[in-house]
Amino acid sequence: MKRSTFDALLSFLGGVSWAFVIVGAWVTFQSLVFLGIVPALMFTFLFIFLAIFLLLVLETMSMARERNDMMAKQNQLLEEIRESVKDSSTDA
Repeated sequence: MKRSTFDALLSFLGGVSWAFVIVGAWVTFQSLVFLGIVPALMFTFLFIFLAIFLLLVLETMSMARERNDMMAKQNQLLEEIRESVKDSSTDA
């Protein structure tokens, strides 16, 4: 099945986002460990929470795109059915 450029871009951004979460959490923790373990962990969890929220936004965009494509296919099929019913009713 052929994927669109938008789907490929969303997939790439999803992978990059997971890498950003992992590397960013490590860098955040290492940067703030001089304040102590507890503040460093709190800021790291805050960073992870925000980054995963942005991942959810990307996934929501992907799901909305899939839903939109599915509805377009359904509309096309319904129009074809309507045309065939209309043609068969005019023949009778």
